[in-house]
Amino acid sequence: MLSSSSTTVKSLPLKKRLCFLLKLVCFVSSVLIFCEFLIYYVVIFQCRWPEVKGGAHMDKKETSTSVLKAVILADTHLLGEIKGHWLDKLRREWQMERSFQTALWLLQPDIVFILGDVFDEGKWSSPQAWADDVRRFRKMFKYPVSTELVVIVGNHDIGFHYEMTTYKVNRFEKVFNFTSGKLITRKGINFVIVNSVAMEGDGCAVCRTSEAKLVALSHKLNCSQQKPNRSNKRCSDVEKLPASEPILLQHYPLYRKSDAECSGEDSAPPEEKNIPFKEKYDVLSQEASQKLIWWFQPRLILSGHTHSACEVLHAGKIPEISVPSFSWRNRNNPSFIMGSITPTRFSLQKCFLPYESRVFTIYCAAGALLVILILAHFQLLTPPFYFAQRLISKHKAV
Repeated sequence: MLSSSSTTVKSLPLKKRLCFLLKLVCFVSSVLIFCEFLIYYVVIFQCRWPEVKGGAHMDKKETSTSVLKAVILADTHLLGEIKGHWLDKLRREWQMERSFQTALWLLQPDIVFILGDVFDEGKWSSPQAWADDVRRFRKMFKYPVSTELVVIVGNHDIGFHYEMTTYKVNRFEKVFNFTSGKLITRKGINFVIVNSVAMEGDGCAVCRTSEAKLVALSHKLNCSQQKPNRSNKRCSDVEKLPASEPILLQHYPLYRKSDAECSGEDSAPPEEKNIPFKEKYDVLSQEASQKLIWWFQPRLILSGHTHSACEVLHAGKIPEISVPSFSWRNRNNPSFIMGSITPTRFSLQKCFLPYESRVFTIYCAAGALLVILILAHFQLLTPPFYFAQRLISKHKAV
């Protein structure tokens, strides 16, 4: 009888320790689950599809059935085997995978566009490294049958113009079914895909092929937008496309002097805004930009490359949106664009992802609280009451 009671007394401290350890494990697990999983749902759940504002030429039928829900992101820069540290790679790819999969589940877009620089080292990766990068991309950016994924080429995928080869272009095209000068038409909306790296204008083999496709596509679109005319023989045998003005999708932005006129919390930092852009490196050349505007007269241009947000107006009427990087390696506040698009109108809304600085703040606060709880449990932390009482007793003794 006495021996059983003494055993119970001895086991009490052990039970308390196990209970305290279990509480710590639950606390740490809860913080990890929130910061690495739930936070993406909490943040992206707040994003809403923008409404397409009607005009005089927009009827109820178009509003209800012809709105295409598009997600646009850019510059994922999946790290490669040369410059990518395994921990950095693991962290960034987990963040992008969770963000992308959460966005698909919550927003259910019809189509997703990635505006180039999918990989960071595609310009020099070996066949084995390329295959590994593609495998990881397909795992991170897997999508359901109800959603379409369109990937556009960037300079980090095939190299800048002086690094670009037919082999690298074909390798990218084979994986992503990408072709410069390709037209994608969904719900009567025309999207023109441009290989902006091939807009060098020096007559290289890839450049000639790309420009020839763009010119042919421009002719088709222009003929489709004209009213039927018997005297117009140039359009008599041309395949008719939807008459909707096209939306241009490319990696490089059209020519602009700098980001000095860009604004917003995700625009370039103040110290970088006034740095002049280099043609054919930071932006397209003035000549190539004028060609694209003249060929297509687009109603909207979407581009990436700069990793920062910007909105500019070309020819006084054509808006271009530079989409910021989707990777936390390039920004503290990545985002993507949500677009509600019809054959005649569009409305865009930005959806920010969790700020990495805020995630770190949560981890730091949780770590500090964890230390306090451990010290208090082992009575290594002097309670404020006893500390004040000790000070008073010392003062009286003096």
